[in-house]
Amino acid sequence: MPARRKTEVPARLVKEWRLTPAATLGSTVRAKGILLEVRAQLPSAIKKLVNLEHNMLTLRVAEDADDASLRAIAATVSKTLARIEYLPVIPREIEDILTISATERHRWLKDGRLKSAGTRTVKLRGRTRKITFHVFDPRHVEDVLDRDLVTVWRQEDAMTAAENTRRAAGKAALARARKSAADGDIVEPSDETPAGWEEFESEGFLR
Repeated sequence: MPARRKTEVPARLVKEWRLTPAATLGSTVRAKGILLEVRAQLPSAIKKLVNLEHNMLTLRVAEDADDASLRAIAATVSKTLARIEYLPVIPREIEDILTISATERHRWLKDGRLKSAGTRTVKLRGRTRKITFHVFDPRHVEDVLDRDLVTVWRQEDAMTAAENTRRAAGKAALARARKSAADGDIVEPSDETPAGWEEFESEGFLR
């Protein structure tokens, strides 16, 4: 016998708030973070009356809910959203907004390309240990996004990696040459310069 469907309690839409692009920065992860920030301002018993629906925060209640308490809830949500565009961006949000990896976030934060707006320390649910992480100014994140700096930074990183590889290859070649000389495997000089030797010397590997 098929399971009987659970009857849903009728819900009344009391109010809804549209989340602006300046607040979400185009990120669903950021939108969920805003929902959590709003819920954090409400008493535990009524937190889940506020939900995220298609980039809108909604307040839905049972048909017989008290109107006076609903007005107080709505006022709290509106007050929180009034400053939501300035809510610091946390790591998982900036990774989603900029479409970057955690490795890139750490690297660019360390070398100063991503500007930290400070740190936040939180205690994860069910754990005794606290964690501290950097947060970011939403306007800085918006600037990085608008100027497509992620593309520029990735190109810079690729050039740096190629240069590091070239230098490492040169050092390895020099080390092999020195080892050969130390082992007595010395090649008598000839009148002709080996192809590529001038370029090798000009790079400064022998200096």
